[in-house]
Amino acid sequence: MPKAQETVLEIDLKALHHNFKYLKSKLQPNTKFLAVVKAFAYGSDAYEVANYLQKLGVDYFAVAYINEGVELRKSGITKPILVLHPLAVNFKKLIEFALEPSLYNAKILNEFISIASAEKQINYPVHIKFNTGLNRLGFWENDVDYVVSKVKATKTINVKSLFSHLAASEDLNERDFTLKQINNFKIIAEHFKTKIGYMPILHMSNTSGVLNYPEAHFDMIRSGIGLYGFGNSEKESTYLKPISSLKTVISQIHKIEKGESVGYNRAYKSDGSFTKTATLPLGHADGIGRHYGNGKGFVTIHGQKAPIIGNVCMDMIMVDVTNIDCKEGDEVIVFGEHSTAENLAETANTLSYELITSISQRVKRVFLKEDT
Repeated sequence: MPKAQETVLEIDLKALHHNFKYLKSKLQPNTKFLAVVKAFAYGSDAYEVANYLQKLGVDYFAVAYINEGVELRKSGITKPILVLHPLAVNFKKLIEFALEPSLYNAKILNEFISIASAEKQINYPVHIKFNTGLNRLGFWENDVDYVVSKVKATKTINVKSLFSHLAASEDLNERDFTLKQINNFKIIAEHFKTKIGYMPILHMSNTSGVLNYPEAHFDMIRSGIGLYGFGNSEKESTYLKPISSLKTVISQIHKIEKGESVGYNRAYKSDGSFTKTATLPLGHADGIGRHYGNGKGFVTIHGQKAPIIGNVCMDMIMVDVTNIDCKEGDEVIVFGEHSTAENLAETANTLSYELITSISQRVKRVFLKEDT
């Protein structure tokens, strides 16, 4: 593939296909696959990723907020889209674009029934979320009777699915807690079925749930980070391929003499030894936060690590290339297949999730198709 000539985020759709097939291989043939494409498809490109997965046969999509779903509909995505954290102010827009809300407490349930009724909806598909231990959003187990009574009292909505969210499925030290969550969800689902007279689609597993808890696959799974190449464990990550590579170029090389400093606030000062730095055209406005500066983070140039020195600027970073044979215009790998986003994130004590979802949309996206 051609070398980068500017700051670009390469999205490898072949790697996305690989990850989808690997995760699908963990499921029973009839288990549905919901692809999570919130946060601009984890910082890549929501439409391109969703469009590609739609062609591969994914069953469902999920986004966090209504406007994310609206943008997918405007871009031609036709598969069902679950909105995980809808707010009532946008419910009319949700209905206009045939999005499906997660309803997670009495207030949001009643508000949606009211607005959907005013919009003359019949059997509008909704998803009821139950809290089994994450303690973020969701009805409680003892709310089943209330939810069923509200659903039965109207023809406006139809419960398409019941779901919950595992809190620590990647941490096998929390296995007992996770199994308790799974068992609680089963109890909730059976109670709901008995009261309402039918069983909606059940889903609970995130990527780590797919990999570690087959008993929690139920009727559908939800995968986000796994599709983008990370398995939340060193072992599982070896079977997945990061789909994104952030690349840039060397804009200028400086020779730093004794007593000189580099960057804002003179955060790096020469200790007297000769230092050679390279300035790169990306910074915290592009998603490389200040916490990667001052020797914590690094980039790769000609296969060698170049530590970030000084403070990260809004549009630039400086790296130490004293021992690297390089020149202005040479390609730089910020993260990719070999030196991954996970590797870089670890240097700042954060997660690959935070790094990849932070990549600014001003960074040019380049798509590597299947035949590339």
